[in-house]
Amino acid sequence: MKKQSGFTLVEFSVAMAITLVSLLATVMAFRMATYSNQNVTQREDMADNIRAGLNLLEQDVIMTGMGVPTGGITIPTFTATTSCPGGTSNLARPLPTGAGTFPVCNTTLPAIEPGNGLGPFITAPDATSSVNTDVLTVVYEDNTASSTGTIIGMNAQPINGTSCPAGAISATGNSVTFDSTCFNLTSLAASGVQINPGDLIMFSNANGKALQVVTSVSGQTLGFSSGDAFHLNGITSANGGTIKYLQNTTVNGVTGVVTYLGTYPQTSATRIWMVSYWLDNVTDPIHIRLDRAVNFNAPQPVGETLENLQFTFNFNDGIAVNELTVPTGYSESQIRSVNLFMSTRSTSMLGQTKQYARENFQTQLSLRSMAYVNRYQ
Repeated sequence: MKKQSGFTLVEFSVAMAITLVSLLATVMAFRMATYSNQNVTQREDMADNIRAGLNLLEQDVIMTGMGVPTGGITIPTFTATTSCPGGTSNLARPLPTGAGTFPVCNTTLPAIEPGNGLGPFITAPDATSSVNTDVLTVVYEDNTASSTGTIIGMNAQPINGTSCPAGAISATGNSVTFDSTCFNLTSLAASGVQINPGDLIMFSNANGKALQVVTSVSGQTLGFSSGDAFHLNGITSANGGTIKYLQNTTVNGVTGVVTYLGTYPQTSATRIWMVSYWLDNVTDPIHIRLDRAVNFNAPQPVGETLENLQFTFNFNDGIAVNELTVPTGYSESQIRSVNLFMSTRSTSMLGQTKQYARENFQTQLSLRSMAYVNRYQ
């Protein structure tokens, strides 16, 4: 009978205690491993978010100014004022809130335009401070094969051995017909180069340059009706920067009055991209995303769960550096590089502390097409 006796209460209690301690240690180890795995996964996601957004942003910034005249593209300007001797402008600028305007005294569309504090006010979970984020807008020509430097050819004079006599711009500038020999819209569309309403087209000839917005596409004809989002089309009262100022003219020898004839010298057309970056905290307030907007088209997300986007600018004299905006006495065309700061956070709280993990990234991007200056000119 003595050999068949069971465990005593003390022995059972000790065994249970040892078992519970072992289970607790195992659970704690598993929990810590889970936290560690979650932390690594979230940080990899944050790095991917920054990398995805940065790749596109870097490409656009490097291309800034390519094919754009030094000093920018002339835009419609109106009556000069004391504060704006060159004239005022109401050129619309894409912003996260819909639309704003470029600086009112700008007489050209610059290749790069700062936007200090124009982005949304970000209030991040568990953060102790909040900031107004920035917006950046850059401009460059379309580098797609066969879509730049297109000859319209109003006077049928051959260029590079090719003449385009069927090309024509209407007297009002509200439509342009391309010679299919030189610029076949159907063939381009079939190869993936599609001209769409909302595209910006820069027209250039011996009389200057003008920027227009495509409002319709029909066969070989592009329409440029007034009422576009940029406020560029159909303007006749401006002092320059309109399609009217690209026309042939005659001057009255007595009065000096200039008459615009409604005809054009040989003219080229180039598609221009305006690309803007900002943070969007409206579409998904929990996962703030980095948006890339081309012209006034709907912005596309290129990164998510970002908390901050800041830019500063370095100018060509090496004195004005880390500037938030364009200082007095300088212009956008003197910007040579952009300092970028981005920060992101994890999509969920991590660990026992229940806090978000965060990553920051800083870099400097050179404007390749604007970085070389002839100091001897």
